[in-house]
Amino acid sequence: MKRKIELLAPGGDIDSIKAAIVAGADAVYCGLDKFNARNRAANITFDNLQGIIRLAHKHKCQVFLTLNILVVDSEVPEIIGLLNRLVNTRIDGVIVQDLGMLYLLSAYFKSFKIHASTQLTTHNEGQMKFLSEMNVERANLSRELNIHEIKALTTTAHENNILTEVFVHGSYCISFSGLCYISSVQGGKSGNRGRCSQPCRDRYIETAAGKNYPLNLKDNSAFFDLPELHDACVDSLKIEGRIKDFEYVYTVVDTWRKHLSNFYEGRGSTGDNSSLYKVFNRDFSNSFLKGDLHKEMFIDNPRNHATLYYAKINSCPVDGDLTEAQLALDAEKEEVKEEIRRQIDSLNIDKIPLQLIISGKSGTPLKVLVKTPESTFEILSKIKLKDTGAESLDSPMIMKRLKAINDTEYFLENIDLDGLQAGAFIPFNELTSIKKRILFTLNGSREPIDPIKLPVLKRQNKERRKPGLSVLISSAKDVSLCNETNARIYFQLPNSLKNELAEFIDLFRKNEKLIPWFPSILIGADFEAAVEFLQKLQPKCIVSNNIGIGFEAHKSGIPWIAGPSLNIVNSYSLIALKENFNCSGAFISNEIGKHQMYSIKIPDDFELYYSIYHPIELMTSRQCLFHQVTGCVKNKIDATCISHCEKSASITNLKNEKLYIEKSKGNYHRIYHESNFLNMDIVTDFPFLFSGFLIDLRDIKTETKMGIDKLETINLFENHLDGVLKLAEALNQNIHPVTDSQYRKGI
Repeated sequence: MKRKIELLAPGGDIDSIKAAIVAGADAVYCGLDKFNARNRAANITFDNLQGIIRLAHKHKCQVFLTLNILVVDSEVPEIIGLLNRLVNTRIDGVIVQDLGMLYLLSAYFKSFKIHASTQLTTHNEGQMKFLSEMNVERANLSRELNIHEIKALTTTAHENNILTEVFVHGSYCISFSGLCYISSVQGGKSGNRGRCSQPCRDRYIETAAGKNYPLNLKDNSAFFDLPELHDACVDSLKIEGRIKDFEYVYTVVDTWRKHLSNFYEGRGSTGDNSSLYKVFNRDFSNSFLKGDLHKEMFIDNPRNHATLYYAKINSCPVDGDLTEAQLALDAEKEEVKEEIRRQIDSLNIDKIPLQLIISGKSGTPLKVLVKTPESTFEILSKIKLKDTGAESLDSPMIMKRLKAINDTEYFLENIDLDGLQAGAFIPFNELTSIKKRILFTLNGSREPIDPIKLPVLKRQNKERRKPGLSVLISSAKDVSLCNETNARIYFQLPNSLKNELAEFIDLFRKNEKLIPWFPSILIGADFEAAVEFLQKLQPKCIVSNNIGIGFEAHKSGIPWIAGPSLNIVNSYSLIALKENFNCSGAFISNEIGKHQMYSIKIPDDFELYYSIYHPIELMTSRQCLFHQVTGCVKNKIDATCISHCEKSASITNLKNEKLYIEKSKGNYHRIYHESNFLNMDIVTDFPFLFSGFLIDLRDIKTETKMGIDKLETINLFENHLDGVLKLAEALNQNIHPVTDSQYRKGI
């Protein structure tokens, strides 16, 4: 008998959740109306959730709740209030992105099963070990991984008691998840807050390669890769689509369920995927999974291709007007929709009504008879009623003490006090005890968990700091700056370190002032090379934008600073890094705004940093972005592309905003905003918060031009930090155009 794999379905609203259940999903993931990474979905209310859990469990389907966004400090009390309610539900897991949320869950809500969101970009074994330390039970792997990388990472995950999920159907992202800021920077709608406006699907001015949608990928489909996924020991197959309708969810889940059944029963793995083409799709590709990244992954049309597919298989005209095919497809689907609607409308998620019959007289215990539609039980107070002559039990008082029952899958429909003696009273704490005993019985003899209250974080001393300056470079020709300035010099290592490991070790040994700066993406052999670099060099300090390298530095006793790509926006992320991984400092994310920084509290003996000048990275992609922009003599990425290719180009959207594409040797493709970020105000806005500020002087082409050389630039910034008057004006005159919109807007 083949090992069973979980089929995990999206649920953007009640209808789609029901559709997933009736189609045979083993689990469904859904979000509430706040704190989840699909704000454009209809989502559900907390009251809906209780009925959904009951319905799903009745059909042997688990429910996972998405809380997978970055959370700022001002929102933590509301999040804790929500978790205090959730902890007494029968939710099967919570999906999170934020490191502070990971800390809060692992430290204070140990009964939750924690899932790492795809927004955490999990792609190497060091990250898996990091997540294990944070009590994560399962991780959704990066969509960019190939089957061999998935198999190796799943082995590491299982060794660390973590399950793995892999996306097998739905939209591809052109950027590594969690590292895409294009929607945030251009429109103030952060993908890390569930508000992505999908500018990668937008139309751009036609490129030199003749493309209008140069960032638009086909959809993901691993339908015919089931045997390989099974062999890789993946635990869950995840379908994307929380903004899709119930028909889409039902069709995809039903198709995959039949496919899995055939596979388990040995009837082959080819299957019939034709139904997948009849719901929303942009055509399909499995190229990330195959590790075959080629230009056919792109499609110069982001719209639904279902009608075009239908026209082709039914010999309808495919050029020009598709009205005939659209009408025929709609008619065919209408019958299917009606049948799905009939099935989902028969499923009830209403809360279960409770009748309480309360009786007793002075000198006897209070008796509470609890009636549900399916059972009846009795609770007796542990102390006797008294006739106080003053206070007495009445319906509002009892409802106030028992209202927590309404946070469960039940609701108090009626309280009958006809059998209670007038004037009888019992202490409030005994009513609270009765409430807990009722909840215990209703919840299958599971003790209710009392709400937690977070300890108040101590504010840092308001002593004016003299922040230091650090500089980021990536070219050997700039290493001489180490001897020309007192600023700390960070050197960015490439994504692919394996082919030049010896040369980089030699560079750092010859220049002891250089501090290694590790990138956010380090996959497979490149991660292993980065670990070897650490072990051989044993640097005095590093900056890491990858939590896997941060974990390895911690285990090796190497001081490390969390880089800006780790998306740190709250105090509890800082606590997690310091207490769990001996991190010495961290960069606050540049997505966070001025108004959101005021609440941040720094742990003792911890340093906080911020980048005040840099090219704004909008995304990092494993795919070649030049196929659709300038064209490329190669049809696909080969073994030499990452290590040798060095190109740049730009695309322009219909608002006449330029995006700069850069591919440097050893690195993945990146897209940058047209203007660099420059924030001079933060130095005086937060005189007590930061230990140091960073300026990024890597040679990355944007519209921003510098009128002075790098050493002069460093000197100007150093003098500005020292409080020399009028230097902000000098910097603005010599570096332009620039923007600080993220600091103004926040997330």
